[in-house]
Amino acid sequence: MKKLLCLFSLLLLNLLTFAESPYPSKSITLVVPFVPGGGTDSIARDVGKLLSEKLEQAVIVENKGGGGGAIGANFVAKAPADGYTLLFATSTFATNSSLETGLPFDADRDFSPVALIGKGPILIVTSKSLGVKNINELLAYAKRKDVNLNFCSAGNGSINHLSGELFKAKTGIAMTHIPYKGSGPAVIDLIAGRTQVFFSTVPTILSFVKQNNVDLLAVTGNKRMALFPTVPSTQEAGIKDLDVSTWWGVLAPANTPKAIVNQLNQAINEIATKEQIKERFNSEGASIETGSPQDFQSTLRKELTMWKGLVKSAGLSMN
Repeated sequence: MKKLLCLFSLLLLNLLTFAESPYPSKSITLVVPFVPGGGTDSIARDVGKLLSEKLEQAVIVENKGGGGGAIGANFVAKAPADGYTLLFATSTFATNSSLETGLPFDADRDFSPVALIGKGPILIVTSKSLGVKNINELLAYAKRKDVNLNFCSAGNGSINHLSGELFKAKTGIAMTHIPYKGSGPAVIDLIAGRTQVFFSTVPTILSFVKQNNVDLLAVTGNKRMALFPTVPSTQEAGIKDLDVSTWWGVLAPANTPKAIVNQLNQAINEIATKEQIKERFNSEGASIETGSPQDFQSTLRKELTMWKGLVKSAGLSMN
C-alpha cells in the first residue's frame, strides 16, 4: 500500500511539474500554407529563426501547401490550442476564405490572431505588348469595343484575383480573369504577352519591373512607394478606395490561452524591429506593422467583410 501511495505521489508531482512548465517548454511548429521556396516561405523562415532565438526554443517551419493555403490553415485550426502549432498567414488567407464556400474551417471563428508583421501594396503591371503606360490609358483601352482585356492571377481566391475583381468594381471596366497554378507561370505568360494585366505582390514582380520586362502603372493605396517614387498611387490615378495590400501575420488555433497569445505577440513585435526583418521588408516595399492581437483581429475582420462583400456583389465563385 505504501508503495502505491509513493508511486501515486510521484506521478502527481510529475503531472503538476509538467502543468506548471513555462511556455514554451518544447518546439513550436510554424505552418506555412504554401510550397517551399516562395517569398512567403522565405519570410516565414526569417521570422521562425528570430522567434526561436527570442523564445529559446526551436521553431520548426513546416510547409503544407495546397488548396490556396486552405490545407495548412485547416491543419492549424484543428491543432491543440496550446501555442505549439501556429499558422504563418498572408492576405490570401482572407481572400481565399471569402471566396471558397466549402472550407472545413471558419477564418474568423477558428483562429486566434496573434500578430500582424508587415504590409505591402499591390503593383498594377501590364504586358509590354499591351502598350499602355498609365491607368488612364489602361481604362481607355478597356473601353474600346474591339478588345477583350484579361488579367492573370496565381489562382482563384488569391490576392491577385480579388484585387483584379475589386479594380473592375471600382472602375466599371470589363476584364476576363485567367487563373494559374501559382504566380510563376502567371508571370511567364504576362511577359510573353499571352495575358495583359497582373495585380501582383511586390516580391513576385519586383525583379521583372526593374528589368523593364513589364510596365508598372500604379501602386494600390493612397501613397507612393519609396522603391518607385515616380509611380502614382491608385488614389492619385483617380481610383478611390482601392487600398488593397498584401500582409503577413501569425495565427493560432481558437481558444489558445490569452497569456500565450500575448507572450507570442510581444515576442513577434520585438523581432519585427530587428534589422534582418526590417531590411527584408523595406527591400520589397513593405512596412513593419506591430500591434496587439486585438489590432490584428480587427484588421482581419475588416478584410473578411470587404472581400466577402465583393464576392457577393460581383457574383464570384471558385469555378
